[in-house]
Amino acid sequence: MTLGSASARPTSSRFPSAHSLIVGGRLFLIDCGEGCQMQMARFKVPFSRLDNIFISHLHGDHVFGLFGLISTLDMTGRLSPLHIYAPEGMQKLLDTISDQFGEPKYEIVVHTVKCHEPELICQFKNLDIYAFSLRHRIETYGYLFKEKEPLLNVIKDSIAEHNLTLEEIGTLKRGEDVVRRNDNGEQTEVLRCEDFTYRPFEPRSFAYCSDTAPFPKLQEWVKGVDLVYHEATYASDLKALSKTTAHSTSEDAAKVALAAGASKLVVGHFSSRYRNLDLLLEEARSVFPETYLAQEGMIFDIPEKLSPMKQRQ
Repeated sequence: MTLGSASARPTSSRFPSAHSLIVGGRLFLIDCGEGCQMQMARFKVPFSRLDNIFISHLHGDHVFGLFGLISTLDMTGRLSPLHIYAPEGMQKLLDTISDQFGEPKYEIVVHTVKCHEPELICQFKNLDIYAFSLRHRIETYGYLFKEKEPLLNVIKDSIAEHNLTLEEIGTLKRGEDVVRRNDNGEQTEVLRCEDFTYRPFEPRSFAYCSDTAPFPKLQEWVKGVDLVYHEATYASDLKALSKTTAHSTSEDAAKVALAAGASKLVVGHFSSRYRNLDLLLEEARSVFPETYLAQEGMIFDIPEKLSPMKQRQ
């Protein structure tokens, strides 16, 4: 869900950058612009489910909401740790605030992000999260959320037909062939994994890219992503300004999505000069038709991609 779609200067209708993401029932916050906790309350994003925050960089429009959110979580009686993934300098920033306003009653664990090419920084049972460097005026990172490959399912009819044992089922689910042998240890049969199993679903992925100037490697790092969020601060007539400020135009964002083979593009981080965003959308769609505007409260769903076998069951 988009909580804030503005760039450095917010407007009366757009808040600074903040987005919530739910994967497998787990809630993540990506960037935390000013007023983020107000937007979470407005759109009923549950504070109690938030355990991990990912900060792209330490410009104010991406972190000023963090201090209010930390305070709000403290007032709700939070006791469980809060994990923050951010570039170097975040701990110092939090220490400064704590010196003035005191420590919250819960622990804040800062994980310093430092990498260039995509690097695994966090993982859960069903999800891997990668960070990668972006091209901005200060140290900035994008994040890639990728569901893990599921275990294979064994075709139900084959279990009885071939008298599969529990051990053989486990072997097939791991993607390995089953080798059957007689009492003398001689091979009698090979059950090929590909003939007995199917993948229940295809893993989904989401990439977050803000703020950044365009660069060729980015499209490689988010190759094949289902949904990519990419900043589109300016329209193409301000290309020169985007280069000066190390930002992207809506056309730049669309070219990244196209080259990456993404399924869907969401653009945001809009300059306050644009009261109407139609121009930005039109420019992006002229390159990549499956482009949508990030607007406060809007939810972008990535449907589960079931295998044909699973759909028939």
